Amino acid sequence: MALKIDDKHMQLNNQELKELCQLACLAATEAGRMISTFSNQQLQIKRKPTQNTSLGLSGGTSWASQIVTEVDIKSQELIIKQLSPSIKKYHFGLLTEESMDDQSRLEKDYFWCIDPLDGTLPFTEGKDGYSVSIALVSKEGAPIIGVVYDPAKKNLYHAIKGIEVCKNDNELYLKHTSKNFTFITDRSFITHHKFKQIKAGLLKHSQSCGYNTFTHINQGGAAMNALWY
Repeated sequence: MALKIDDKHMQLNNQELKELCQLACLAATEAGRMISTFSNQQLQIKRKPTQNTSLGLSGGTSWASQIVTEVDIKSQELIIKQLSPSIKKYHFGLLTEESMDDQSRLEKDYFWCIDPLDGTLPFTEGKDGYSVSIALVSKEGAPIIGVVYDPAKKNLYHAIKGIEVCKNDNELYLKHTSKNFTFITDRSFITHHKFKQIKAGLLKHSQSCGYNTFTHINQGGAAMNALWY
């Protein structure tokens, strides 16, 4: 049975999706192991320019979004090398964190979306919360495959839409209810002038809804913050 997005899309069957997921898992794991060979003392840290340049790098306004290391670049090179055969075979587009957007994601039925080192800031600080993140996404922005490798804990997470969600190849089952209210943000939000007001409001709301505890997660990159939840 093929995964159906709409009648205009190239159809990928379940076997193809599983093979593509395995390929992404291999790429993420290989990149993650390479990342683990570096210590923060070895890093050459650069800042992304705030606008596109000939380097193809563009940073946001926060420090976390602007730093880039040699590890980011090497990780991306490893991943693209692993995924290149699938890009050629299926005519996938490509969107990466450390390269200029070539707009292929808007033209192809699917594209690989790669963050070779999500959570560069905690990585440079020698803290948990960084990961390798790879996804196969439809032109419309629907995630089809998701892979996250946590180099610090050596955990591999993967999901295929409508088929499976696993941690280290063991199927995951999410709880439908929880007594804990979890508030997930990036670290830059802590400096927002309304942060304390928003957090206090959410705490009050969570208590009125019957939640027993309130947890604020902000240490890692987006992928690990979500997985820690």
